Amino acid sequence: MPNVPASRNCTLTRPAPVILSVSRSTDIPAFYPEWLVNRLREGYLTWKNPFNQATLRIDLTHIAGAVFWSKNPQPLMLYLDEIAARGIDFYFQFTVNDYEDVGFEPRVPALAQRLDTFRELSERLGKNRVVWRFDPICISDAISPQSILDRLERLGETLGPLTNRLVISFVDVNAYKKVQQNIKRIDEDLLREPTEKEQDYIANGIAKIARKYSLRVSACGESRSFDAYGIPKAHCVDGELFAEICSPHNIALQQYLGINKAQGTLLPIKAWDLKVKKDKGQRDACGCIESKDIGMYNTCRHMCVYCYANHSAKAVEKNFALHDPTAESIIPF
Repeated sequence: MPNVPASRNCTLTRPAPVILSVSRSTDIPAFYPEWLVNRLREGYLTWKNPFNQATLRIDLTHIAGAVFWSKNPQPLMLYLDEIAARGIDFYFQFTVNDYEDVGFEPRVPALAQRLDTFRELSERLGKNRVVWRFDPICISDAISPQSILDRLERLGETLGPLTNRLVISFVDVNAYKKVQQNIKRIDEDLLREPTEKEQDYIANGIAKIARKYSLRVSACGESRSFDAYGIPKAHCVDGELFAEICSPHNIALQQYLGINKAQGTLLPIKAWDLKVKKDKGQRDACGCIESKDIGMYNTCRHMCVYCYANHSAKAVEKNFALHDPTAESIIPF
């Protein structure tokens, strides 16, 4: 395996991760796919912890599973065969919102293009490996709770036959100063969090839409319970889903999950049978299992106004100009 130069002064992560989260912090499939594949080829990457600024070397030689989070995975699709050939089982958390008319997501591709990409991914990989996210749900003077349901219903007509799962979340403005600042730069009345009453109305409506399209709907990172509407907590990095898609030859992932495959068929298993742990690095409300997220803040060029991972467009463009797809990290540090 290649060695990181001593000048990097990196600390080796132990143990080496088995599952990659790619990524909650930036859209690597959309903007950094070549870099990702180069790092898999080299067997390591370097990453800076955004909280304590520690620089780590992440060993990628044991990766057996990956979750790709994206609003535009089209650029990564060129490399999917190579990633699969490396023995990595993966699925997509594909966010498809309908906010074109209100400008919440100014740089994402046109909705029609995203729907085409979703269809292409589903037909290529199978609908169990493409999860639809309507995330986050935002309310404004222009978007009422009923408007959210109308938008989701329209999307469901196209996406319902292409996936088994829908993940939702409600926008969190009050918890993030960066989100508040991003909104204020444009218009402080641009969007807001739904009230609890509005959340309940939306959750009830979404549950009906999900049943109509035979979707398993869950709520990501919500401290409130929506079990009353048949919407459990989401597990976006999901051990049960990994068990479902795990290839018979992917022994490393089977061992990590604590399962076995017999003659190419997954033995009957329940979520609570999986021998995996909750990711302690995530919020208490998060249901994800342990993985290593390799994203970096201030690197996503979608510039969604509700994003907690970007300080400003200026910071993002400055960093993007420094990006080298052959480098060890997304941006130098």
